[in-house]
Amino acid sequence: MLGTWEISNSDRDRTCIVTFKADTVPSGFKLEFDRGCATGMPFTKDAVAWIVGSNDSIRMIDAKGTILLELTEVEAGMYEAERRGEGIVFMQAASAVPAQRTTEQLVGEWAVTRGGTRTICLVTLSNTAAGQDAFALTIKPGCDPLITRFNPTSWRIDQNELVFVGVKGDTWRFEEREQSTWHRVPQRTQLITLVRK
Repeated sequence: MLGTWEISNSDRDRTCIVTFKADTVPSGFKLEFDRGCATGMPFTKDAVAWIVGSNDSIRMIDAKGTILLELTEVEAGMYEAERRGEGIVFMQAASAVPAQRTTEQLVGEWAVTRGGTRTICLVTLSNTAAGQDAFALTIKPGCDPLITRFNPTSWRIDQNELVFVGVKGDTWRFEEREQSTWHRVPQRTQLITLVRK
């Protein structure tokens, strides 16, 4: 458990970085939170220590030994807990958290592929505003009917996913699986990917 971890809510619009230390304190082992954690996750302002609980759960406790959060491992390296009135809280190693992409990193030419190999359309993502929190997207002539029926006209980043927005307001969502390769999610029968040109 030693090292840096990220705590987040299910929407990932509230996150906090915590470091688990080996230094002993009166109620367990030392915790260090980044500044600003208490704003998004108020319980962290009182958490001073961590201990291993029953069934290998990880407990964050206050100076009096009261359990503020008890996290259970749900898959390798991913923990979760429920906070009354706040919903589910997740924790994973900070190194496992995908890097947040910026608009500038995604602007440029992309190929839409079917089956991971056959290019069915070339698109250009620009940084020209196209509505609230969205940017202009243009498709090159000769695209597959799958793309022309959808007719994407703008794009945005939403919770580290790349979202294409069609002329009728429908969306396609992509998540980065490899460097500069994004897969449509949820995955359909035919794999649709975006690959940097």
